[in-house]
Amino acid sequence: MSTTGTRTIPPVDTDELLDVLITLLRTPSPSGRTDQAIQLVGDYVSSLGLACEVTRRGALRIEVPGTQDTIERAVIAHVDTLGAMVTQLKDNGRLAVAPIGTHSARFVEGARCTIFTDEHSEVPITGTVLPLKASGHRYNKEVDEQPSAWSNLEIRVDERVRDARDLAALGIQVGDHVGLDAVPVITPAGFVNSRHLDDKAGVAAVLAALRAITALDEPVSVGAHVLITITEEVGHGASHGIEEDVAELVAVDNAVVAPGQTSTEEAVTIAMQDMHGPFDYHLTRMLISLCKEHGIPHHRDVFAYYRSDAAAALEAGLATRAALVTFGLDASHGWERTHVDSLGHLATLLALYLRSDLTFRSWDRTPWGPLADFPSTSVQPSPTQGPR
Repeated sequence: MSTTGTRTIPPVDTDELLDVLITLLRTPSPSGRTDQAIQLVGDYVSSLGLACEVTRRGALRIEVPGTQDTIERAVIAHVDTLGAMVTQLKDNGRLAVAPIGTHSARFVEGARCTIFTDEHSEVPITGTVLPLKASGHRYNKEVDEQPSAWSNLEIRVDERVRDARDLAALGIQVGDHVGLDAVPVITPAGFVNSRHLDDKAGVAAVLAALRAITALDEPVSVGAHVLITITEEVGHGASHGIEEDVAELVAVDNAVVAPGQTSTEEAVTIAMQDMHGPFDYHLTRMLISLCKEHGIPHHRDVFAYYRSDAAAALEAGLATRAALVTFGLDASHGWERTHVDSLGHLATLLALYLRSDLTFRSWDRTPWGPLADFPSTSVQPSPTQGPR
């Protein structure tokens, strides 16, 4: 363990981080059906000696007590993933589906999947998502010519079914959730390939940070709630579950690794803006300063087609500073890939953040304050005024 400045750098166990991540990835949790994954995370944080509770809707809130008996910051990640829902039991014995969350049909074609019925059978009902024209020996070029669209997909169920009645006899109904198999693979070079790294890799990094700070057995100065949300992929994950007077909020999600972006798979990215607008000027720069102070590889980036739990919280009316920290992710909402280095760096940053003070202790301790005390020109200086 080493120290820099006044903060201790907590050790992050990346091997355990990856073990937790693989377990999460093998636990299906499409938005709307997340109880099993929440139970898994809750059991893990309980083993760390941290108290947690579940909201009425099923999100998990973990308490990180501070030296003062107040909660002043929040860290948020989401355990729900993309998925599908049964819309029709078809006469050919197959299932029509609609997407849960926003993802392209082209990345769903060929996916192995599990259909979750209300009868909770001990033997899962599995299948494969196929285009309507799937046989090359029957359709020839028509396989490639059909548009990539959800309306052109169906699930071939791995049971002896020939029509809609056979499907119904299995207990399958319209509205059943479909989980797409993650198929996680970790390569010798440290790359993690899988569906649903968004945001189970973020959750694993948060849990690694919590293990690191609890292992130090030193109380943090600023109390925090860590919120694991369950509906981020459908737009309203962090709309509930956070204290109304929380001063700071940091969402944890994936960075956009693609042409025209600065993010990489091996580093941390501090998002400056997404489609919801700019993140808090001061909080983002405080996080960047932590990266610089402790030698954490990082980038600044702007995301055009992206929103996170921070947006849901702000739209719900929270008057809080908000920021977004991310792990690098290639091919998001498709066949995703990140690197263990990015996850380790992110976990270290989160642990350092949880052990740091508020961005402005004297100002941020209350939701309101006098203009004379507002930290303005000393930290956000105006440019030198030129000739008119």
